[in-house]
Amino acid sequence: MAATVSRCERIVERGSFGQQVSINAAKLVTMREDPELRAAVESCELISADGQSVVWASRLLADPLPERVAGIDLMHELIALAERRDYGIYILGARQEVLETAVERLRERHPALRVAGFRDGYFGEEESDRIVEEIAASGAQMLFVAISSPRKERWLGTHGPRLGVPFVMGVGGSIDVVAGITRRAPPSWQRLGLEWLYRLLQEPRRMLSRYLGSNFRFGLLLAGGITRRLLRSGERPDQ
Repeated sequence: MAATVSRCERIVERGSFGQQVSINAAKLVTMREDPELRAAVESCELISADGQSVVWASRLLADPLPERVAGIDLMHELIALAERRDYGIYILGARQEVLETAVERLRERHPALRVAGFRDGYFGEEESDRIVEEIAASGAQMLFVAISSPRKERWLGTHGPRLGVPFVMGVGGSIDVVAGITRRAPPSWQRLGLEWLYRLLQEPRRMLSRYLGSNFRFGLLLAGGITRRLLRSGERPDQ
């Protein structure tokens, strides 16, 4: 986490456009089926493992990541950094009433935080140019995009460099957590890689098909990767 925050700070100080993206099992599966999403992710300057399953998979594939950097934790670290460094932040996404509550809570936690602006995520593509202009005029140094995947990656892939913001990060449903609409899994669930299950229990009708399908396909992808690695190393898969 410390190395990631430091890298993000360097991107802000550099002044040119840089984007961070957080990857979990579901997004990895979707990237295999969506070339546009894959291209958008691969164009990002900084890619972090949001899901614990991604970290475990990296170890099984003998290319280990140091640790999980959860997107919501990184967002909170960067907002604290923004307060210390007087970076202006802009939040794009979520429902308007949720966003207003989240911004109020962030200001309570970070009294010196400079909120350059915020806007809900319910807009059509025909409004994008105006929104890009509003964000660019805000003078923000950090943009947090609380729009679901893959829409946010596609939108940033199209409009990101025109936003005039040095650092951009997609934060998905993190603003809902800040606003108290949804709850974050306890640390013990996070360590066990069960944060997805905790969210499923909160929103079963919405999340059931997404998680069960993506987790199963992620398991198949991982099994295939392990098999290919063993075959390349000259070992038999059953060894």
